[in-house]
Amino acid sequence: MIGRRLFAVLIAASLVSSLVSSPGWAQNGGPLRIVVPFAAGGAQDVIARYLAAKLGERLDRSVIVDNKAGGGGVIASDAVAKSAPDGTTLLMATGGAISIAPHLQAKLPYDSRHDFAAVAMVADTPMTLAVRSQSPYRSVADLLADAKARPGQVSFASTGPGTVSHFTGELLAQAAGVKLLHVPYRGAGPATTDLLSGEVASMVTSVASIDPLVQSGRARVLATFTTGRVTTLGSPPTIAEATGIKGLEVPVWVGLLAPARTPPAVLEKLAADILAICRLPETQERFRSFGAEPSCRDPQAFDRVVAEDLDRWGKVIRQSNIKTE
Repeated sequence: MIGRRLFAVLIAASLVSSLVSSPGWAQNGGPLRIVVPFAAGGAQDVIARYLAAKLGERLDRSVIVDNKAGGGGVIASDAVAKSAPDGTTLLMATGGAISIAPHLQAKLPYDSRHDFAAVAMVADTPMTLAVRSQSPYRSVADLLADAKARPGQVSFASTGPGTVSHFTGELLAQAAGVKLLHVPYRGAGPATTDLLSGEVASMVTSVASIDPLVQSGRARVLATFTTGRVTTLGSPPTIAEATGIKGLEVPVWVGLLAPARTPPAVLEKLAADILAICRLPETQERFRSFGAEPSCRDPQAFDRVVAEDLDRWGKVIRQSNIKTE
């Protein structure tokens, strides 16, 4: 009797394992949901909808995008952290709620390092330092020299307080030993308006935001916070080339996280499918068309990026004594 029971248990376990690890596992149950912490229309939403369509085709399963905007991504992140760990709910995550919020909010409803499991990093939406085309600054060196001569008077616009845009500007100022005047805006739109009018001297923003202004000749990128040159912007120098300072590269990552305790076999299957889609030439072209660089990193590499991001922004926030408003 014991032998039969053990045999039955082993058979059941084998069936469950095969359902989870084989390509057919995703056909079981309801739709897979990708939760986006922003309103429809932004880069993360566009990436999520593209991946949802491709993943649905690959898995022969409905994949829906659920926009849960608000709280700088905290609302969506909390919802996913508390979802069933069965692989049916994923977070289209960015650094704001995962690697910045933990340093600014004392009582987050989730633990960004322990309540999520990395699935795949799919893209990088890199930061740039830009000026209007009429600016006297022809290089980062020009801007920093002026900032040293006039502490706290050379301004940089950001897309909002506590954003990656804000902290990237602070990172540059700290590394260069200068005091820049931070001017926060509510998004890239109003910030670029004041950049072009000369209200602010410079702006730290994404490739996607500044590219139309570069293409129209209204703005120039002094440097990109990347390891390699961005050809779509005319190959301006990287921040390391422009300053001679190492460690200023800022990956503004976009990736998929699952609730912690999701079975490893499910995570592996999801990661394999998402990375296969990410590596398609069609995907690479599509991402680059709106200023996102495909990254296609596996769970282990993605987890390291998040850990490094947490450490980087923690140091910047502490050194600048930045508090939530």
